[in-house]
Formats: sequence, C-alpha cells, structure tokens
Amino acid sequence: MKRAYCEPFCIEKGYAFEIHNVAYDIHQPYSCFMHFHEVHEFIIFDQVDGNYFYNQGQSKLESNDVVFTPAMETHDFELNDGAKSWHIIQLLPEFFHQDDIAHYASFFNQGMHLRIDDVNQQELKQIVAWLLASYQVDPQSAKSKTLLKLLIIWIAEHATAVTAPNILPITATVGYERLLPVINRFRHDSAVRFSLVDAAKMCHLSPSYFSRLFKKIFRFSFSEYVLRHKLYSAARILSMADVSITELSYDLDFSSPSHFIAQFKRQFSMTPLQYQKSVIKRSNM
Repeated sequence: MKRAYCEPFCIEKGYAFEIHNVAYDIHQPYSCFMHFHEVHEFIIFDQVDGNYFYNQGQSKLESNDVVFTPAMETHDFELNDGAKSWHIIQLLPEFFHQDDIAHYASFFNQGMHLRIDDVNQQELKQIVAWLLASYQVDPQSAKSKTLLKLLIIWIAEHATAVTAPNILPITATVGYERLLPVINRFRHDSAVRFSLVDAAKMCHLSPSYFSRLFKKIFRFSFSEYVLRHKLYSAARILSMADVSITELSYDLDFSSPSHFIAQFKRQFSMTPLQYQKSVIKRSNM
C-alpha cells in the first residue's frame, strides 16, 4: 500500500503553477510534518477530517474547506484515518504581481483557513475542475492562467476565514521566537549540518530544554525533523532537476546512497529513482 505524504509536488521549471488531485483510501497511512516551501499553496478539500496548524494557530478541518499558505510560512496537517481527497495548487508568489489580480494580494498576505457556504461550493468545484482539465492539456496556456486568476478572485470574494478562538498563534509564542535562529536555517538550507547541541547553542538554550521545546512546537524530535527535512528537500530537488541519486545523497549529508534510498523509500514508499521517473511521467502527460 502506498504511504501518503504531505506535498512532494514542486512547480515544474518555467511553469507559473501546478495543480494536482490527491486522494487516499480509508486507513491509508498519511504523513506530514511542520514545514514550509518557497511557493504559495492552496489546498481545496473535497473530503477531510483533521487539523490545520499554521501561523494563525490551529483549526479544525471539515470537508469542502479551503486552506491557503503563503511562501515560507510554517504549516502542518494532522488528518484522521478516514478517506480523504483534495486538490493542491502551488503557484509562484510573483503570480500575484499581475495587474488584474494585484489588488487581491493583500487578502492572501498570511495563512488562512477558509470556508465556503453550501450555495457556492459547487461553483468552486467547477472552477477547480476546469483548471485541472486545462492544466493537463497545457499548463502554460493563457486559458490555464486565466482560470487560476478566476479561482483566486472567486476565493477572495466568496470565502470566509475560519477563526480558532483560544489558540495562541504559533509565531506569537515565546518558544517559537526562541527557535527562530534554527528555523531560519531550515528555511534556507536543504540539509542542516549541525547537532542538537549546536542548535541549542544557536538559540542560547540548554540542549535538554531546546529538545523539549522543539518537540512541543514541531511535534517531532530534532533528529526526526532533520531527517524529514532532508527527505522532503530531496523530493523537491528530484522534481526540479535530473540529478544523480548518489550525488544527491551526499549533498544532503546521508552516510551513503543506500542509506538515503532506504530512508526515502520508508517515507514515500518508492525509491528516489522511482520517484524521479514518476515526476518525468507526470510532466509528460
């Protein structure tokens, strides 16, 4: 059975955006972790039950909800074992710089959990279906880009933000701020090459306190997060370039190519080469 994961998709070089349909059967394993990426992201859920963790806090997800996460903003999903499906749309931040949608950029200046009333849900799903169909024919066509603009405008004008009362936003916590020196290194490096002791020193904390604080905020130990960060970085690099698996394993500081391949397969249920071939196949569809 395929292991589910959060989002290994990466925008094809030269594209303004990508859209994919994702679906998992009941009890199919799902894995995600607190992360960030260099693109804006919409997730339009069809069926879901779980929680969204983002800079505004934590909120309960329901079917047909919409989530927007801007580039470089920390976020995570914790989803239950039931069947789940959604469309994921990732777009370059500069897409919002176009004159006809530039004034909507301020609406999307932070992570948001959005909800649409029953009357408008079918219209949103129709726009998403049109966008996916157009993307599959020609991702760079004027039609595809126009449909993405329509989707952005429609969400901005019809969706309502879901609030999460009594939950302190992640970035407002003292603990998160104290971890920023390390968090910023994760944001800029595909593989961090320092120990827990070194990370604690960067944050002016004792190793034991740093370890507890890190796990409290990110819900993984520091070593687990370092490994997942490297694996997700590997998935993105494999999506963007024809790279040597051996060279990539050493670039990301794995002890050997075989160790890298084993860890990658454990996380994504396919080898790096299989994943690379799946990306090529997807891009040629």
